[in-house]
Amino acid sequence: MTPSFSRRAALLTLTLILGTGLGGPGGAQDSDLPAVSAVPSTTPPSDPVPANPVPANPVPELPPTPIPAPPAEPVQPAPEPPVPVLPAPVVPAPVLPGPTLPAPEVPVTPAVELPTPAPVRPAPAPLRPPVGSGVRGLWIDAFGPGLKTRAQVTQMVDDAARMGVNTLFVQAIRRADCLCLKASVPRATDPDLEKGLDPLGLSVRLAHARGMRVIAWVSVTGIANVAVPNTNPAHISRTHGPNSGAASWMARRPDGSWQEGNDGWLDLGIPEAAEYAIQGVVSLVRNYGIDGVQLDRIRYPDGDVWGYDPKVLARYRAETGRTGTPVVSDLTWQDWKRQQVTNVVRRITLEVKSLRPDAWITAATITYGQPPAPGDLAGFRRTRTYGDVLQDWPAWMQSGLIDLNVLMNYKRDAVGEQGVWFDGWNAFARGVQPRADGLSAGVAAGTAMYLNGAPVTADQAGRSVGAGLGWVGYSYRTPTLDVYGAKETTAQGLNTIQKLLTAPGAVLASPAPWKEKPPTSRGLMGRITGTSVPGFRVVEALQNGQVMAYSMTDGSGYYGFAALPPGKTEVRVSGQRWVDTVPERGVIRLPDLTVRDLKPVTAAPLPVTPTILSPSKP
Repeated sequence: MTPSFSRRAALLTLTLILGTGLGGPGGAQDSDLPAVSAVPSTTPPSDPVPANPVPANPVPELPPTPIPAPPAEPVQPAPEPPVPVLPAPVVPAPVLPGPTLPAPEVPVTPAVELPTPAPVRPAPAPLRPPVGSGVRGLWIDAFGPGLKTRAQVTQMVDDAARMGVNTLFVQAIRRADCLCLKASVPRATDPDLEKGLDPLGLSVRLAHARGMRVIAWVSVTGIANVAVPNTNPAHISRTHGPNSGAASWMARRPDGSWQEGNDGWLDLGIPEAAEYAIQGVVSLVRNYGIDGVQLDRIRYPDGDVWGYDPKVLARYRAETGRTGTPVVSDLTWQDWKRQQVTNVVRRITLEVKSLRPDAWITAATITYGQPPAPGDLAGFRRTRTYGDVLQDWPAWMQSGLIDLNVLMNYKRDAVGEQGVWFDGWNAFARGVQPRADGLSAGVAAGTAMYLNGAPVTADQAGRSVGAGLGWVGYSYRTPTLDVYGAKETTAQGLNTIQKLLTAPGAVLASPAPWKEKPPTSRGLMGRITGTSVPGFRVVEALQNGQVMAYSMTDGSGYYGFAALPPGKTEVRVSGQRWVDTVPERGVIRLPDLTVRDLKPVTAAPLPVTPTILSPSKP
């Protein structure tokens, strides 16, 4: 490794520790347990819910994804205690006037000096509830009944309102196609989908009329399923799919294979693929009155053996100066790929906030295995979440890239230590909420209703809310283990879980709307041009001469920050500088900065290495 690269690697490490904004270190889950046996229904869904695999095998993506089962197994210490409720100040009862009586005659005695009373201190203001703690939600998946017909959508909203939830996470983009009519991706070609129906638009209209919010749930990297392919000739599984040669956008293993089960994934290391996914999310915000978006499958597939498309490898070599093909365990290779995921999160957030500053950016995040202790970021970097699927959600939270982290905390209390793991992941997430700008990201626990009996779901929901988190259940279509196992109908399961969740003292006993605004409502973004290697360059943001945050350029040269304080800000990247003002609200776009890389004076070709800026203060 050359000295210049050592310096770059060290700065990259610092960048990854700080995150992509104001400091900070990054759908489906695993379960390390035998799959839950399920009696197949007579009418199997178009994309059945995957069962949890055995320990050695990678776990399929559970909710917020195709039946995206939010995460699978939790772990760790007990949840943090609920936010204390301060007693109301004691106000003395007023003294009412009574009849005036003649004062009795008393002997005159010398005056006695009384001690001066201590000053009365005002009671402290009540603590503000943690961000996101008011969320009470349901995932509404599109892999079975619920969104396919007008009657189903109407029934779904009625059921949710009766249950008392305040937020619907409605699956919109499944596999680069949409259950809607006004997105940049084509419409889903599901034969059960009612002709002319816009499920997303109808869900928004009906839910808003009942006081519920709607978050459009998007599978960011989903592209194809060989069992139920999209039949539209314009779908990217056909134009940029596995048989498209150099135009393919598929994530691939070292041997060139691309299937994970029946699924195919986009590789976010291909700039054109990343741009396509980004614009799909942005189109929903532009065309629908949704309250936010949820990023699911915002990661690499399980196994960390992906990213070996020739285009991706060529870009990696150009941006890092490395040669040859990296082995799967190469840490620089893993860091580079992890940065590609974070780049897409950042770009989506800034693009969405530029259109609608008050739109919520949420992510359905992985909680594989045993959790780290609260505050143990080094421990998090030893988890499968960070090292296997390359998802650094603590950094996203701490740098303002997501407003609400919905943990796919899919654990089964009755199995091994999973009940402890559930509480542990909740506690860890609570510990990384604070941001360097004084604000906090939100956290909600996503629970696997379909893997647990109704009493366990009610208990997990109560523990989550008691720990200061919101709660989201997966899913409306499979609300209990018995429904998942075809032992009762969805209607029966909903009735069972509703009774427990709305019982006195339960989380839905006193329904209340979720009206909170997201913590991130401003940002700064820009792009560098003029170079054939625009990606993986360090960007500094300075205020009053002090480096406030670091970021990285993506494969198209874009960079940005989402948690800077408002005010005059200087951006430095690859020898270029620009000064502008971060607004109180909204996203400012800087003009393109043209980079002129110097050619090395040598006869022998050298690898292209991006210019690295040293921080103003080490």
